[in-house]
Amino acid sequence: MTLICSIYRSPRKEGMYLYVDKEVGVAKVPETLLKAFGEPHLVMTLALSPTQKLARVDRDEVIRSIADKGFFLQMPPGKQDSASKFDAPGHSLS
Repeated sequence: MTLICSIYRSPRKEGMYLYVDKEVGVAKVPETLLKAFGEPHLVMTLALSPTQKLARVDRDEVIRSIADKGFFLQMPPGKQDSASKFDAPGHSLS
């Protein structure tokens, strides 16, 4: 399966990126996350194919997260556990 995704960087948090389905955009991203993330800046559009490798995250995890939640949040190195806050409604980045 190949997924065309858009990757946005946060202007507020260095090293934080948001991956979304290109066709859907940020429509499924929780409002609390968007407020904490800041105005998303498009970095690139990428075709995630079965052979695609990503530098800091697992391709399959990105695809699963986009399918399940509508987005994948890549945190700065050492902070990935903080992304799980957005699995539950009403939480925001600290």
